[in-house]
Amino acid sequence: CGLFVGMVLSLQLYYTLAKFGGTAALGTVVALSLFRELGPVVTALLFAGRAGTSMTAEIGLMRATDQLSAMEMMAVDPLAYVVAPRFIAGVIAMPLLACVFNALGILGAHAVGVSWLGLDNGTFWGNMSANVEVWSDLVNGVWKSTVFGAVIALIATFQGYTTPPTSEGVAYATTRTVVSSSIVVLALDFVMTAFLM
Repeated sequence: CGLFVGMVLSLQLYYTLAKFGGTAALGTVVALSLFRELGPVVTALLFAGRAGTSMTAEIGLMRATDQLSAMEMMAVDPLAYVVAPRFIAGVIAMPLLACVFNALGILGAHAVGVSWLGLDNGTFWGNMSANVEVWSDLVNGVWKSTVFGAVIALIATFQGYTTPPTSEGVAYATTRTVVSSSIVVLALDFVMTAFLM
């Protein structure tokens, strides 16, 4: 997904920048768009749809088949044994996935901008490295993706843990996970952007 987002971003921005004679800024604009917004947000939406629903379904099925009740009967805390590892995994995995998304997005933008549209390779990389700040751009994107991972994991585990113990309940819980996570990610993105800028 990152590769194709970078490719289409490069294609769209090249012709827009060409109207103003600014095609040399293509690498910078693509990198800033990916690092600040598109990388963390699109990765979070994909993460919610794939990993979030998986977490909800796993925990929900454990609820439906009385595995969580059996743990409680054996004095094993299901929150510590089932929920906490999934939450921690979500917090760790999201920034890593966002970094991979960003890297592939920039490679896709490079392939379209340099190989296809004929932009100079040195101009693409030189302007990008000169204008992208590590702390204000890269670290803020990683910080956003960490928060998104925590929120998605929290929503997914909560929906799975509190789902009604039926197959229909698990299905509704997975749907609620995707919808709630998507809305919260987009709302949090606005709030975090307002505070980080």
